[in-house]
Amino acid sequence: MPFVIVRNDITNMSVDAIVNTANPKPVIGSGTDSMIHEKSGPQLLLARQKLGAIAPGCAAATPAFDLQAKYVIHTVGPVWNGGSCGEEATLRSCYENSLKLAQEKNCQSIAFPLISAGNYGFPKDIALQTAISVFSDFLLKSEMMIYLVVFDRSAFRLSERLFQSVDSYIDEHYVAQRELITAQENIRRNFRPQRNVAVFEYSDTLCESAPCPTFSKDLCLEDALRKLDAGFTETLLKLIDQTGKKDSEIYKKANLSKQHFSKIRNNPNYHPTKPTAIALAIALELDLEQTNDLIGRAGYTLNNSSLFDVIVRYHIELGIYNVVQIDCVLFEHDQSLLSSYKVPSQLTK
Repeated sequence: MPFVIVRNDITNMSVDAIVNTANPKPVIGSGTDSMIHEKSGPQLLLARQKLGAIAPGCAAATPAFDLQAKYVIHTVGPVWNGGSCGEEATLRSCYENSLKLAQEKNCQSIAFPLISAGNYGFPKDIALQTAISVFSDFLLKSEMMIYLVVFDRSAFRLSERLFQSVDSYIDEHYVAQRELITAQENIRRNFRPQRNVAVFEYSDTLCESAPCPTFSKDLCLEDALRKLDAGFTETLLKLIDQTGKKDSEIYKKANLSKQHFSKIRNNPNYHPTKPTAIALAIALELDLEQTNDLIGRAGYTLNNSSLFDVIVRYHIELGIYNVVQIDCVLFEHDQSLLSSYKVPSQLTK
């Protein structure tokens, strides 16, 4: 899984590189910088002093010493001055230069804080949007495990406008469906079927009961099984072929690892989790009907009675096909992520 959101203390991350929001001068700053120096030990400051001053947007590396990492990558984020002084471009350079340096050090994993979103006053929604943009672009071209480490959900505000529209969509679809389900449950509790009367599942419309379908006595099970629709893997691979894109373009956009996708491709009977199936549908930029068709072949559906489903539907209907961005919205609403990756305990000791 190339990108994962983690709620943790970044100094506890056991990765190849930990990114430090450093002071431009070779001194110990506040916030994340202070925490990293405290956990790493006094040698880190000596190594940092050898680097000298670091300009905003640039990055430099030192050993990690007592941290559970190989390197500390020091980058200097911009101070927010209203947004008219090139702050976003500088922040983007922080992420890009840190990732480039990690590649040069042959790092396979890296942990970032949300740079400049603390004492430097950078609006958290813009800081997060910048991080998402850089990570998404990087992972389409390169392989690395990226962790974004945060303490609280307040960091995850893509924009007030977006979240207001998401919440409005949830109110319209989710609440209405929950009221319908409650009404249906009340009908079931109060309904007492008479003898020889069939009981059917209720829907939002009343319908006449219909006789149960019957199979011909001449139809054997083997014949019925031969009429099965194509499974998830077969359908997925056909859809990828239709796009004319490489497998790597799809699984990277779905935020899946190469190893994970290989398991899917090489197993015609592979049964994905619901988040994985949806992530691949998002990567293929399927519309709502196409998404339900693909995930339905793995036994799933999107409906209005699940908050997770409603958020996913919202993004599909608006044509927002960025798995990382959708994950941030799911995270904000305390839902499971499409990147349903559990961080191994040894990474956060």
